[in-house]
Amino acid sequence: MHEFWVQALTTGDVRLAADIGGTFTDIALRAGQRLWTTKVLTTGEAPEVGLRQGVDRVLADAGLSLADVDVFVHGTTLATNAIIERRGVPTALLTTDGFRDVLEIATESRFDQYDIALVRPVPLVERPLRLPIRERMDARGGVRLALNEEDVLQAAATLRHSGVRSVAIAFLHAFMNDAHEVRAAELLRSVLPDVSISISSAVCPEIREYERVSTTVANAYVQPLLEGYLARMEQSFRADGFRGFLAIMSSGGGLVSIDIARNFPVRLIESGPAGGAIFASRISATLAATDVLAFDMGGTTAKVTMLVDGQPRKARVFEADRTERFLKGSGLPLRIPVVEMVEIGAGGGSIARLDTLGQLRVGPESAGSQPGPASYGRGGARPTVTDADLLLGLIDPDDFAGGAIRLDADRARTAVTADLAQAMQLSPEGGAHALYEMVCENMASAARSHAAERGVVVSRQTMIAFGGAAPLHAARLAEKLEIARVVVPSSAGVGSAVGFLDAPISFELTRSRYTRLDAFDFSGVNAMLAAMSAEAAGWVRTGAGEAPVATRTLAFMRYVGQGYEIEVEVPSRALVDADLVDLRRGFEQVYEALFKRAIPNGAIEITTWSVMVSTIDAPPQAEAASPPPLPAIPKDLIRIFDGAAGRDVEVPRYRRESLAPGAHFEGPGLIVEDETATLVTGSFRAHIHPSGAIVLERKEAR
Repeated sequence: MHEFWVQALTTGDVRLAADIGGTFTDIALRAGQRLWTTKVLTTGEAPEVGLRQGVDRVLADAGLSLADVDVFVHGTTLATNAIIERRGVPTALLTTDGFRDVLEIATESRFDQYDIALVRPVPLVERPLRLPIRERMDARGGVRLALNEEDVLQAAATLRHSGVRSVAIAFLHAFMNDAHEVRAAELLRSVLPDVSISISSAVCPEIREYERVSTTVANAYVQPLLEGYLARMEQSFRADGFRGFLAIMSSGGGLVSIDIARNFPVRLIESGPAGGAIFASRISATLAATDVLAFDMGGTTAKVTMLVDGQPRKARVFEADRTERFLKGSGLPLRIPVVEMVEIGAGGGSIARLDTLGQLRVGPESAGSQPGPASYGRGGARPTVTDADLLLGLIDPDDFAGGAIRLDADRARTAVTADLAQAMQLSPEGGAHALYEMVCENMASAARSHAAERGVVVSRQTMIAFGGAAPLHAARLAEKLEIARVVVPSSAGVGSAVGFLDAPISFELTRSRYTRLDAFDFSGVNAMLAAMSAEAAGWVRTGAGEAPVATRTLAFMRYVGQGYEIEVEVPSRALVDADLVDLRRGFEQVYEALFKRAIPNGAIEITTWSVMVSTIDAPPQAEAASPPPLPAIPKDLIRIFDGAAGRDVEVPRYRRESLAPGAHFEGPGLIVEDETATLVTGSFRAHIHPSGAIVLERKEAR
């Protein structure tokens, strides 16, 4: 077991958080009730450099040093970007003889059956480095063929001079019996001590061969990169006086130790967006909003998450590097706990172009932080969303990111004109408006699809918008989705980093063990669940001490013969005969809600179990009633381009810090702050909530 090294999370008064995105690195520092935040450009080749720049800046603002920090919580897109950009280390796969091609055979399905030129995701391990090993376990973990240790040693000899830096070991049915994988790993380490090794029985001990192998390979592919980065980061912090504890944000919305992050980096794939979901959840509690659409738009991507009763939905599988961004099955499946969301290439740095049919396309390619949008003046020459926002007058070129980055409007105009406006026979501002509209429509389409798949009426949601680019696009997105209420919280520009500060100490374990309700294996299941609960609680208790914790147990159930399961919550204790009636009833209720009818007396089976132990934080209290309304006083008047009118219009501009609770005004208008800006369109009126959040309400809704 790896030490869960977060003791100070329950006692520390000063917490620091950092979210490294594809374009910006966001920093948040909380000391007592005070919060300091900042944004810096991400340094792609060495993310720790930009991280330290941001950390040093926010500490200086607070008058503190690293020695004063009790807890540092970190999230990063390094693992995600390495997979998408294929920048992981050379990796090999040892697998059961006869199964070396499982990564290419996959599930034998076509994600687009009518596309004769269908492009499948490229495996992370090339075929010559997928080495077969003679061994075999049966589906219940019995040994059918003993491990051929000579095959393992021969594989090691083959890999010694191949340049391989990491090895994944994934044997058939290893989730039921890990003996062969453990022994193979021991043999490899004895002759290849400098090679990282990931075994499927530790990374993903679940059924479904393709997903288990894919997840283990992805873990191996990025592990040396994450190990190196985390080691450099920790060394830098320690050298400058940091004596606190490091915690890493996981994709499932909980904090894990740095040692767990080093061993299972695949669990960090969506760590940033998970922090955003926690941020939105806390804000929803403050506003007493239950059904929420969380909209996170940064420099590289946009994410949409649905919150039910104020809590984000969770998923068991995430697809990385999709070849078709909206098509399930077109990416690499990673079987990890993850906050459920839809993610598209629609950020401030997303590049716009005209395709061969002359249609405007935005993303998924991004200019990132280097070279960045054309207006950054760092070598980028192609038009991006940020360039369009600048030309529309929504961004002050001298006050972008609090004045840290000076934007060049002439470069933005040149890029938009040359690549878009001329071909569309529009003015530069007209081309920028077309780009703005297209990126908003892309996000609206993703939100509609995501809501429809989950049976959610999107127009009934409250939108919570955060991320550096979201507040500039939230009102227009809400118009397209017919949403009547939009909330832009305080510190929205660095929302994910702030969410890290509120993340619970938690850990989730998943194991596959098959049983039917009509022949339930009480002794085997109860022993397994007790062991899982003890293991997860041990990790959490190390960090939480005697703080209250909650245990949640899930069974993944289906009718016998079906191919996929649905999750059903079960009692977090030893199961008894009387629970079987409740298990059937619970399954049928969930099944009927999803598919409109259950199968009377159908045989039911359980394939997989999940146990999560988490600290319990007192939810934030809803704020008191708003103070009497008072007119908001603008800082000045500015001109922005009105696409509907085809001309510039004059609108008031407000500084957010000058707007007291109760301040209100009718749109259109612009509210600016150091890390973002909020566009209030003519369809909305805005007021300041007692929490400091900007609340936009449709005028016709009153």
